[in-house]
Amino acid sequence: MNIEQIGQPFLKKFPGDFSGNPAQRNTPKVLFATVKPTGFKQPQLIAFNAALSEEIGLGKFKEKDLYFLVGSQLPDTMQTYATAYAGHQFGNWAGQLGDGRAILAGEIINANGKKTEIQWKGAGATPYSRRADGRAVLRSSVREYLMSEAMYHLGVPTTRALSLAFTGENVIRDIMYNGNPQYEKGAVVIRTAESFLRFGHFELMAAQGEYKLLQDLLDFTIENYFPEIASSDHQKYKDFFEHVCTRTADLMVEWFRVGFVHGVMNTDNMSILGLTIDYGPYSMMDEYNLNFTPNTTDLPGRRYAFGKQGQIAQWNLWKLANALQPIINDDKFLESKLNNFAVYFWESHDNMLCKKFGFDGLRTTDEEFFSNWQGLMQELELDHTLFFNQLEKIAPDTDLKEHFSPVAYSVLNEEKLIKLESFIEQYQSRLHSNSISKEESLELMKKANPKFILRNYLLYECIEEIGKGKKEMLTKLTRALENPYQELFPEFSVKRPSNYNDTAGCSTLSCSS
Repeated sequence: MNIEQIGQPFLKKFPGDFSGNPAQRNTPKVLFATVKPTGFKQPQLIAFNAALSEEIGLGKFKEKDLYFLVGSQLPDTMQTYATAYAGHQFGNWAGQLGDGRAILAGEIINANGKKTEIQWKGAGATPYSRRADGRAVLRSSVREYLMSEAMYHLGVPTTRALSLAFTGENVIRDIMYNGNPQYEKGAVVIRTAESFLRFGHFELMAAQGEYKLLQDLLDFTIENYFPEIASSDHQKYKDFFEHVCTRTADLMVEWFRVGFVHGVMNTDNMSILGLTIDYGPYSMMDEYNLNFTPNTTDLPGRRYAFGKQGQIAQWNLWKLANALQPIINDDKFLESKLNNFAVYFWESHDNMLCKKFGFDGLRTTDEEFFSNWQGLMQELELDHTLFFNQLEKIAPDTDLKEHFSPVAYSVLNEEKLIKLESFIEQYQSRLHSNSISKEESLELMKKANPKFILRNYLLYECIEEIGKGKKEMLTKLTRALENPYQELFPEFSVKRPSNYNDTAGCSTLSCSS
């Protein structure tokens, strides 16, 4: 790989702590601290994303590159670092946070001029590890590697994954925070993104009163990652905030489209570019439930439940607006854009649902139809993804009980069946009023509704296999997630097996997951 092509422009642009000291501490008035990965002597490759490596300009993998994948045997010229940021966690100000188990190698630019940051996750402690060891276990690393790639192929903005490797060391973790820590196999994943900048980077500078540095960070971000902003002077900061609002709303709509629940939408886990970032206690939704949260830490309040993600995104944008206010200095403008977020989000959300149902466009009566659908889905406990797959196949003579029972997590008794029949009648009536053909309608549905989603129980099975030295499940899941709008493996197109309903890592997870 072209490791020598990786540069560190961020270090040249901003003030940082260059001591290289990994001791955990506050680092005021700087945006990063240099720190070296721990280095692991017996790494073992699990997976490598060859296509991504070529795409970003790293080139082909060679055997000697294995050590780089875990942060070992780095070039002398490579100055690695962790960034400082702050954030609101579960609605409360948490102060300085930062890259606790992520270390940046830097940035590479491909032949087309596209910039990509390269970051290890699990390669050791940094000044921001907050009493932790900076390492990662196989479980969380597999989940990050596979889901980030699954989201990419679904068409959802996301960070990506370059590699996954064993470190050769064991790490102790308490998976459910219940006083039962156990040793688990250690692993490192390399993830990539155009930038890993978060809301929290801007919050930290504002909280410290470093307004010149805050403005410099804004200028850097706009110049490098928002080419669509053509304005200058003070207007560009307003345009920037408006674009961040739009990108964030668009991301939330995509999460709703595919049934993704992030699980821990703290402001420090919000990408300034509108990417899905930090795959921790996430889940793809099985049975449709607006109140579903996969994160045990989010109970009982369910702040980050599936149906609240748009609302929380808006709350997080309020916190970003507060941080940017000293630079933008226009309260009415900020309030206007924040209030408009909900309008834009719900209009985009409903237009997205129109495509999932194969409608020609949004009509005033569709809002009631969508509300009825949500109620039906929750009452009948229908699988979110499989319901739409079955809807595509429905015919005039379809036996609805036989057709939908395989995708329901409850028994479709007579009362429920009557409600399902009534809804399908409403649906077919709405379809008949479409101004587009049946073929065009079906095409909309096929593009909006995946055939494959990476469910937690599949991840659980894959992790168990890899832990035993097997890769067959990893290979199959990789093929499936790279082709989510095709049904390559019918055995994956089924609802979650009941034996996984109460299995940790399948139904609920902790932040250590």
